[in-house]
Amino acid sequence: MDFKKLKMMGLALGMGAMLAACSGSDEGESSTEESGDSNGSATSEESKEINLAYVEWDTEVASTHVVGKVLEDLGYDVTLTPLDNAIMWEAVSNGEADAMVAGWLPNTHASQYAEYKDSLVELGENLTGAKIGLVVPSYMDVNSIEDLTDEADMTITGIEPGAGVMAATEQAIKDYENLNDWDLLPSSSGAMTVALGQAIENEEEVIVTGWSPHWKFSSYDLKYLEDPKGVFGGEETINTFARTGLEEEMPEAFKVLDAFNWTTEDIESVMLDINGGTDPKEAAAKWINDHADKVAEWTEGVE
Repeated sequence: MDFKKLKMMGLALGMGAMLAACSGSDEGESSTEESGDSNGSATSEESKEINLAYVEWDTEVASTHVVGKVLEDLGYDVTLTPLDNAIMWEAVSNGEADAMVAGWLPNTHASQYAEYKDSLVELGENLTGAKIGLVVPSYMDVNSIEDLTDEADMTITGIEPGAGVMAATEQAIKDYENLNDWDLLPSSSGAMTVALGQAIENEEEVIVTGWSPHWKFSSYDLKYLEDPKGVFGGEETINTFARTGLEEEMPEAFKVLDAFNWTTEDIESVMLDINGGTDPKEAAAKWINDHADKVAEWTEGVE
């Protein structure tokens, strides 16, 4: 596995995503993380080195660190590699990364899924009830995308270019006549939440590209704008994907990835800790310690 190449790809192509550090969390890692623990229970017959790719969205920072820590506790040398969204899919499909737990379907990552699905192993849902759309503070007197006129200087604050919610928002600007003259401002996940928080503090108008689960819904009184044209799709699931050959080469790690499944409440508790300043790895360890029964279900049968 060419971890060095992956790291350089992540640095060069995921630079916009790394600005997420301005959100006050520790999710904007500029390098990979390695556990270095060789005394665990990963079997000697299989490789103990595993590389998990992820995009630096709050959901994926939380889920990837939790899965990574579970594997580390089983004795694996775990590398977490932050990448641009499109590169994440490509890296797993061509074997430069082993797996990811960050595939939003059926809408958000539809184009990446269509391009790479034949060269990936799909392990299924790890979280249900996800959603994307345009989000505003509840104090704004708009309830539907069709209600928008000239709010927030006719600007939607977005995240990283290439993200699925950004592509959907670009389509919404085309499909909704009242948005045809609006602008979509790319930024990063962290910069978007900073802009949202500042606007709410001053009770100003703001429209952002949003998704859930996300800690911002616990921290602020927010609402999704109704989407009568269905541009943003309906309920989403977050899915796990692995490279071809992982099951044969690392069957125990594959079992854990295949079993990984949790709830919105679970992931939001980790995201809130990270947003509050806890290191992502420490937040993951805390959640694992507090949910030993659930983690035991993921590791059942793993020696």
